[in-house]
Amino acid sequence: MRFRHERTSRSPVTAATIAASVLWATAGHAACPQELAIYSEREKSASIEFRSAPAGAAVHTMEFRTVFSQNDVVLDGVVLWTQGTPRPVGLAMHRCPEGDVTGEELAACTIWQGVLYAVGSEGEVALLPGVGENAAEQILLPDFGPAVRESRIFGADGVSIVPWDVFQLSGCQE
Repeated sequence: MRFRHERTSRSPVTAATIAASVLWATAGHAACPQELAIYSEREKSASIEFRSAPAGAAVHTMEFRTVFSQNDVVLDGVVLWTQGTPRPVGLAMHRCPEGDVTGEELAACTIWQGVLYAVGSEGEVALLPGVGENAAEQILLPDFGPAVRESRIFGADGVSIVPWDVFQLSGCQE
């Protein structure tokens, strides 16, 4: 990487502060495990926060919350790894009943279901990293936006801005 030396009105302290902030943010994201990653979509209308599944969770390895910037709408999600050829399948749900639920009840509260993909800086696509692995730079939830648009959470009292399907790593929980 080459830098040109130009005279600017910026002070050296400001330039050093900016450089340190960029390095800190890059290093912080690179060391973040997937289960602590926070993502934002480009319009800032929604964010996704991952966390480990509770101890003793029988079926899923991670959980996530999708928080929309409008009307306090929150989706609760889980990441399940399929049998056979392992693939991370995500389910994003809104106000599901507690405890044991029937398939019909689960279907009624599921807003989006699909494979979660990681997208690297060069555009390479892979499966979502597992627990303990470095967080993906971006995640792709295929057809997430259209699923939100066609769901019961879309409308005047819910979400009126359709999110994109790609979310960029924006932070790491401690």
